Amino acid sequence: MMNGVTIGQAAAFVGVTVKTVRHYHRHGLVDEPRRDSSGYRRYGSAELLRLVQVRTLATAGVPLAEIGPLLDADTEQFGVALADVERRLTERIAELTARRDTLHRLADGDRALLPDRACAILDRMSGLGFSPDYVAGQREALVLTRALVPEGFDGFQTQLERWLDDPGYIDLIKRGWEAETWEPDDPRIEELATAMADHYLANPALLANPTSLQAWTNASSQYRLINNHRKDQAPVSARLTALTETKLRSAGVPLPHQ
Repeated sequence: MMNGVTIGQAAAFVGVTVKTVRHYHRHGLVDEPRRDSSGYRRYGSAELLRLVQVRTLATAGVPLAEIGPLLDADTEQFGVALADVERRLTERIAELTARRDTLHRLADGDRALLPDRACAILDRMSGLGFSPDYVAGQREALVLTRALVPEGFDGFQTQLERWLDDPGYIDLIKRGWEAETWEPDDPRIEELATAMADHYLANPALLANPTSLQAWTNASSQYRLINNHRKDQAPVSARLTALTETKLRSAGVPLPHQ
């Protein structure tokens, strides 16, 4: 053992710190050499080989608790264990990649919470001249729908896209948002609700498809929360929506109840 090296030299040769070598000792991954006549522990080639093996597996992502059994396994067991480690690392890489993508999307506002399709709908609303407050309300409705009624989310996006393809409906929506400046009992609110309901009935493609309607019906509590979102900030719009839905239900459209 007089030809061995000190712990500091062993750590340097292997490419780790002295603290790491001692950490391996504590975990029982590398046996501590006996002390020589001078009281120093001397690391020979066997200990250095073991340190290299442990360091290599640890660097590859193998948990320390699994390294000992792995090194003591036969060739077949070693291969199976490595395949399992690789699978877990692949899953971890996918998870970290998804987190990184989320961070990138955070820098782009809506894209952290919504898919590209929904973001395109919001961009289109802005391009069509909808007010920032209206677009913000629709953004929040999309976020809430995706989280609370995921099975109805695709249908909601399709419905919004159809609305934006209809100039007559766009005009009605803009008039509805402008109605926020009206008094709550203004008779024009009732008239506008009738016009909206009539437009829906004349253009049934603007209504949610049966699958989406069923999803909303099955999630009536969530529907109520989403439909009443921003009610305090836009009371006239909330009343307009309620009146329009009442007229549609009276016409036989199976909308969820508030």
